Amino acid sequence: MTEHSPRQDTTIDPTKDPIRWRILAVVLMAIVMSLISVSVVNVALASIQDGLGASQSALQWVLSGYALTFGVVLVSAGRAGDLMGRGGFFILGASIFTLASVAAGLAPDTNWLNAARFIQGVGSGFLNPQGIGLIQQYFRGPDRGRAFGYFGTTVGFAVAVGPVLGGLLIELGGAEIGWRLTFLINVPVGLLTIVLAWLWFPRPLIRWPRSNGNTGLSSLDPVGALLLGLGVLAVLYPFVETNPSGLLWLLFPAGLLLFYLWVLWERWYTKRGYSPMVDLKIFATNSYRNGSIIMTLYFLGMTSVWVLIPLYVQQGVGFSAFEAGVVSIPSALLSAYSANWAGKRVNRYGRKVVIGGLVMAVFGVLSSAAVVLLHEYADVSTWWLLVSLAFFGLGQGSVISPNQTLTLAEVPLAYAGSSGAIVQTGQRIGTSVGIAVITAIVFAALPHSSWPMAVCLGLLTITLIMLLALIMAFKDLRDRRAA
Repeated sequence: MTEHSPRQDTTIDPTKDPIRWRILAVVLMAIVMSLISVSVVNVALASIQDGLGASQSALQWVLSGYALTFGVVLVSAGRAGDLMGRGGFFILGASIFTLASVAAGLAPDTNWLNAARFIQGVGSGFLNPQGIGLIQQYFRGPDRGRAFGYFGTTVGFAVAVGPVLGGLLIELGGAEIGWRLTFLINVPVGLLTIVLAWLWFPRPLIRWPRSNGNTGLSSLDPVGALLLGLGVLAVLYPFVETNPSGLLWLLFPAGLLLFYLWVLWERWYTKRGYSPMVDLKIFATNSYRNGSIIMTLYFLGMTSVWVLIPLYVQQGVGFSAFEAGVVSIPSALLSAYSANWAGKRVNRYGRKVVIGGLVMAVFGVLSSAAVVLLHEYADVSTWWLLVSLAFFGLGQGSVISPNQTLTLAEVPLAYAGSSGAIVQTGQRIGTSVGIAVITAIVFAALPHSSWPMAVCLGLLTITLIMLLALIMAFKDLRDRRAA
């Protein structure tokens, strides 16, 4: 077989095939592209508002539209990849994302831009579960922990580089062109990802499901996909809408009802002998159930740190946007380092790595609250946040990737993509709900208190949520010992 000819799935054990490291490199390249796209846009919002004359509501949807479609398609895209070939759906997702980036970069108005961001979310939703599934497929044991460690390092790098890259592109391109470059920068990375995936991914990229009794196309479970997608949409929508009305909040219980109907459908579908969208038996596996709850709780609290701190240092202290970005850089870089360190050791120490990371993250949040109060009442420099948030970053890297490894360790390969997508859906719901609730607490406190007191209230709420994740981590450790 020549260097450039694509391999067949059956030629060699995938977990021993050296090409798996090339596959991982392509997966990580796509992850960098999708994550930088999120963090870059955060920096570009003001320029987009000036360049397109966007309203506050339209501007909110530049962020929310992406998150919404991403969360809705995750699980069904993951299942489709499990059944029909992860490589093909990975390339499809990368292609959709790249084309949508071109459309966003050339947008003449906010309606066009938001439509492009919706499509970007669909592309990312197709892409991400295939990446997780491919790591599950090609890596086992310590190598899987190492691969997820590289995954976490990539996440930390993208988070650190995104705001800096966004600021640089806006500086170079000016008010009119700069924000467009933040989308168009995805195009060369996307094209390279597609080309390398086409050259290196095993053949066949897409395989048609075989019709055998109650399998074949019925394994795609269209009714289950529709129920779960509508449920995610109903739960997320009130939290990503800028000013949700009272009636709009009725979507939340409607979403919970749809989740319940989805569970009933999946059970019925399985009893009839069909292959369900998600094998509900995986929730009986302690490691998967506990790990999914830990991840959802962690994202429920963690992501709000990176909303509250920039708000506080800019509106409460008077930092510029660039200075606010600098505050997060050491944390992001240390998160990348600790993800790699923890990934190499998670198979040896197991859940203890996640427990240590959660303890360090809690310490980072509490010490950040202390810095905020000391700045207000003892004239301590706000730049001490660089140190307190560094502890948070070390903890973050030791939680996300190791927890991913432990959560998916006992998942059957046939459901690797959809099971990983369920975990990611929990992350998306946790992120949206957490940001909406915690920022609402802070802004409700502001009329009656100062910025430092309101932000500290938010940080203490985050601490309580992460302590719940820590309790679940101890429970999982106990369950593993009992087993």
